Amino acid sequence: MSQDSNSNHETQDTVKVSPVNRVRGELRFPGDKSISHRAAMISSLAEGVSTLKNFSSAQDCAATLACLAALGVKLERNADTVVIEGAGVTGLVQPQGMLDAQNSGTTMRLLAGILAGQSFAGTITGDSSLRARPMLRVAEPLRLMGAAVETQANGCAPIRIQGRRPLQAIHYRLPIASAQIKSALLLAGLAANGITTVVEPATTRDHTERMLPAFGGSIAKQGNVCSVAGGQNLHSCDLSIPGDISSAAFFVAAAVALPGSNLTVREVGLNPTRNAFLTVLRNLGADITITNEQLVGGEPTGTLQVRHVELDKRATLEISGALVSNLIDELPLLAFLAASLGCGMNLRDAKELRVKESDRIAATVANLARMGARIEERSDGWQLQGGDKLRGARLDAFGDHRIAMAGAVAALCADGPSEIAGARNAVAVSLPEFWELLAAVTD
Repeated sequence: MSQDSNSNHETQDTVKVSPVNRVRGELRFPGDKSISHRAAMISSLAEGVSTLKNFSSAQDCAATLACLAALGVKLERNADTVVIEGAGVTGLVQPQGMLDAQNSGTTMRLLAGILAGQSFAGTITGDSSLRARPMLRVAEPLRLMGAAVETQANGCAPIRIQGRRPLQAIHYRLPIASAQIKSALLLAGLAANGITTVVEPATTRDHTERMLPAFGGSIAKQGNVCSVAGGQNLHSCDLSIPGDISSAAFFVAAAVALPGSNLTVREVGLNPTRNAFLTVLRNLGADITITNEQLVGGEPTGTLQVRHVELDKRATLEISGALVSNLIDELPLLAFLAASLGCGMNLRDAKELRVKESDRIAATVANLARMGARIEERSDGWQLQGGDKLRGARLDAFGDHRIAMAGAVAALCADGPSEIAGARNAVAVSLPEFWELLAAVTD
């Protein structure tokens, strides 16, 4: 169970998490955050009225809606349903002030691609965490397309974009695997005067490619190469957004770790570029079954049944290479889970974790060390030794939702209670309901 600490900590945002016996019950999750971002943006570029059901409750996605409204998009939100009247690919209007992406890198980078194809200038900013994240990686290809893009001297936001209509189509090979940059260039490509092609070094999440055809768009994909033609007109579409697999992962991990657990997760997204986490757990011997599989708006969904079984504590997770990009959100969670199970984990090739909402390598290592784990920080990952029982400790969310939730999972399995400073505000970025959902399935 989890509750606010009564202590007078300086953040006034500390959550106490006590060990529990098991996880059991049934859950449904708010709409996938990555899909919700893209659905709102593409609906805004379409002609007609789109209805988006089960829209994400995350603050990040609320930031996207606020930015779109500031660009002249007419939208209404009622609980988890969002209705958007599209403005067309080039029909947005110049905002009165800076667009605030808050903590959302997806909002900032994808909006940069959209603004590049408009006939006005706009500036996107965010909170202190987002303003410290690298933006040259999206600015440079948009400049090649003809937009004037300015960042701060350190290559970070605020990012100012003077759009150009039409943009110049490009053939661009991404220097890093990034679904955000890929999506930004594909959205910019809709306003270009030819065919824009993006080549990925490794497969990343493909929600943009799956969604554009639902809105009447045409996109070509072969392996890690995606191409989109400019001048397309998109039409409105009604979508039901599947539950967020990245949010569900924390509860799945808890059920895998705690004896006697039996958890059902219904109508969750099972996109093959997002479910490597489930594959890793199954390879460890976890009992995870999938039923009721179907395709919803181009996205595969289904029901997960997770039953606890004893796993081999001598196992060591080896994560590196192309697998990293499909596990990027779950890598800290895997470290906390492995430590809870008494397993080892060897992570390499994950430098991208350094430039997320926090330095997730440093944050993961620091918190697990406080819980008694033997873990060594590397420039591109960590090495975790297995065999140690975690103990309750004073943890830090580091302003990062995934670090807070991963720490909570480990705290459920530890000896003695833990406190996570900054946890309640941090999780609101992606899953404000986290603590209530956790209390509902733990005893």
